[in-house]
Amino acid sequence: MTKAETQQDISLLNTNLSNARSENESYEDYRARLKRNKDILSTYFAVGREGFREMFPNGVADAITEAQAQMVKDKVEETE
Repeated sequence: MTKAETQQDISLLNTNLSNARSENESYEDYRARLKRNKDILSTYFAVGREGFREMFPNGVADAITEAQAQMVKDKVEETE
C-alpha cells in the first residue's frame, strides 16, 4: 500500500474510531459513538475498501453529518 492510498483510507474513515472515552464526552455520546463505530467497521469489512469508497466518496464523517441534518429536517417537517 502506498502512502497516498494510506492517506486516502485515513480521510475515508475521518471519524473517531477510538474505544477510549474522551474527557468531555458524555456517557450517552460515548455509547452511541461505539455503536456507530461498530456499524462503520462491519460495513467496511463486509464490502471492502473499494466498495466503501464508492458508498462514501466524501468520507464517513460527511455522511454522518448529512444524515443528522436530514433527521433534523424531517423532525421539523413532522412538527409543522
